[in-house]
Amino acid sequence: MTNQAETPAPKIWQVGALCRAIADALEARFNPVAVRGEISGFSRAASGHCYFSIKDASGQIRCAMFRRAASLLEFLPVDGELVEVRGRLGVYEARGDLQLIVESMRRAGAGALFEQFLQLKAKLEAQGLFDAARKRALPVLPRGIGIVTSLGAAALHDVVSTLQRRVPHIPVLLAPASVQGSGAPQELIAALDSLYRLSREGKIDVILLVRGGGSMEDLWAFNDEQLVQTVVQSPVPVVSGVGHETDFTLVDFAADLRAPTPTAAAELVAQPRDAWLGALDAMARRLQDTAHRRLDQHGQQLDLIASRLGRPSARLGRQRMRLASDAQRLQLLTEQLLRQRRHDLLLLQAGLPQALERGLNLSQERLQRAQLRLGLLDPTLVLQRGYAWLTNEAGQTIRQVQQTRPGETLHATLAAGELDLTVASQK
Repeated sequence: MTNQAETPAPKIWQVGALCRAIADALEARFNPVAVRGEISGFSRAASGHCYFSIKDASGQIRCAMFRRAASLLEFLPVDGELVEVRGRLGVYEARGDLQLIVESMRRAGAGALFEQFLQLKAKLEAQGLFDAARKRALPVLPRGIGIVTSLGAAALHDVVSTLQRRVPHIPVLLAPASVQGSGAPQELIAALDSLYRLSREGKIDVILLVRGGGSMEDLWAFNDEQLVQTVVQSPVPVVSGVGHETDFTLVDFAADLRAPTPTAAAELVAQPRDAWLGALDAMARRLQDTAHRRLDQHGQQLDLIASRLGRPSARLGRQRMRLASDAQRLQLLTEQLLRQRRHDLLLLQAGLPQALERGLNLSQERLQRAQLRLGLLDPTLVLQRGYAWLTNEAGQTIRQVQQTRPGETLHATLAAGELDLTVASQK
């Protein structure tokens, strides 16, 4: 029988001690650590601490960001946002969970740039640089077209081809500049300034600021604050055609018009020559037709006037007859009104005495009735029926026993004569 070596028994750990040992191992192996991932389940507790997870396609880590670090955030984290966090890995011993204590957070890649974009946009918008009221209409027939872009850009070929096809008779002036990189904003500003001088000389009436598509980093030169200020100061309208239709830069908001692509920018300032020639032909035909119709109308009016002026004596006779008829009607109407007024006056004269007598009788009857009602109110009539009118020494009328007191002198007025009485008692 073969003796098998006995497997040594593992060390028995206390749970808390094992968690601390794992935490020490993580501290020695990984910390400090930086992680890029997507925010999931973000929440902020009443204490100010933030709790969330960082995840990607293959994993997920629980995170805690305490109030002090959270107060330093320059943006509000939201679920699904790609961020870069820095902190220390550890073990939350109460649950035995692996967690990352986040000490700082920023948007990852385009996210951080986008935050800068939004902040600068809000600043320039508050200065009124993007107001629609300052935007100008494009010239219908520009004397010249200026272009600012890179000599090696595909956008230059697209714009020049479009202009050559649609308006070969209009001069095109190119001011080359880099459209990407740290030095691009200053080159773009210098190129615009050179075209501004030409516009003041009357050589160009519109400027195209264009480049092809790319990432936000590629287009970042067109978010430069000084470049935006320069675009706003242009003496002629500026059309921006930067990137693809879904790309936006601050220059797009400052320009007088934004085009979705460089080619579209060229089309906006270059109406095809054939279209203008066709429109001129159509306008000439309409003008000719209008002139013929106007001449025919005037001819008819002249014929009508001539027919009326052919026999002026007959028209004058008709006017005299109409005037005489109107005078006769006016005279008849006047006589009728006078007769009616005389008749009304006679009727008034005949009925005036009767009306006066009726009014006098009515007034006398009213006076007699008033005298009768007044007589009925005479207080002496009541006294004649055996009543007396009592007053106290102050002249107040006595109506109740309670108004007197024993020994008080009262004055009584009778129908014939007056008496002074003394109150003996009250009942």
